[in-house]
Amino acid sequence: MTPSTVVVGVDSSTQSTKAAFTDAATGRLLALGRAPHRVTGGAGARESDPEEWWRALGEAVAAGLRESGVAASAVTGIAVAGQQHGLVVLDGAGRPLRPALLWNDTRSAPQAAALTRALGGPAAWTERTGSVPVASMTAAKWQWLREHEPYAAESAAAVRLPHDFLTERLAGVAATDPGDASGTCWYSTATGAYDAEILGLVGLDERLLPPVAPTGATRVGSLTRAAARRLGLPEGIAVAAGTGDNMAAAVGLGLGGAGLLDHPVLSLGTSGTVFAATRTRPASPALAGFASADGGYLPLACTLNCTLAVDKVAALLGLDREDAAPGGEAVLLPYLDGERTPDLPAASGVLTGLRHATTPRQLLGAAYEGAAVTVLRALDELVRACGLD
Repeated sequence: MTPSTVVVGVDSSTQSTKAAFTDAATGRLLALGRAPHRVTGGAGARESDPEEWWRALGEAVAAGLRESGVAASAVTGIAVAGQQHGLVVLDGAGRPLRPALLWNDTRSAPQAAALTRALGGPAAWTERTGSVPVASMTAAKWQWLREHEPYAAESAAAVRLPHDFLTERLAGVAATDPGDASGTCWYSTATGAYDAEILGLVGLDERLLPPVAPTGATRVGSLTRAAARRLGLPEGIAVAAGTGDNMAAAVGLGLGGAGLLDHPVLSLGTSGTVFAATRTRPASPALAGFASADGGYLPLACTLNCTLAVDKVAALLGLDREDAAPGGEAVLLPYLDGERTPDLPAASGVLTGLRHATTPRQLLGAAYEGAAVTVLRALDELVRACGLD
């Protein structure tokens, strides 16, 4: 039976975009379109051209339409969940002034440390925003831009998160949501608004930021004519505020609201992430104290090195991911891109325990084990800090 009402959920992640076509009446997944985009940079730099996200969104939607076989006229709404923390600076016409600084760009670690001190230390930040600045957070990246590329910062007519950039391209209006906004370190989970003192600290005019849609808002605008032509979808369909990727994952897993509370979740991808939906605002400097997409909170710990570290080791050894064997005595600390949990942005990988009998497959296994141990340590911190044991 051909569905009469279809919605499109977009995941714009670090390395690709996916567009899920879902039957709104039954929740059945009809198709999943995909398209890649590039990450560039070395020595701590990780950047992407936001225009590639827009191109990939169009390609993923087109692929989903083909795979699903549904008529474009059946699509009634679209929303974007995106990688958190990335910094997008736009000119007056909505064009990127430079490539976006991604969440795993660690160059802003010195700025994060300086901001932490400037406001009075980790406890002061946790009390106001729920999170302590680390290199991943948008406020640190904005401060890095001000110090290293002042012309780009001074020329910015708008400052956006990755999912905000795409939502604005779809609807023609600026909007964000509390979940993704809480990953900036200039939005207060205590007050549910941008923090004026912190914006003053980083020299950012609030008028450059998108309005924060109320939690639970289902629509911030309608698909514009230009976006409809680009995506091959009907003009005027609903565009929702969307949220950050972790907040969207929590919704998809049934966490928060009438679903599971205080139930830890472990997610493995480019990064390793652990989080839980809570009704109590967390206060641990070791965690990111995000807002959830349903009015609650989403305490979270994230490691930078998960599948990326495993894939790098596999590539160096000429192996496939599946070729691993138990590491034996070999131990690999997989901090290839520095690390976020624990906060060690300048760290590097370490390999120890080599023997004459060590095999390439064991080295790959050690990479898996190192990534797993790092994520499990983060899970232990989440359980301890939130009293989930």
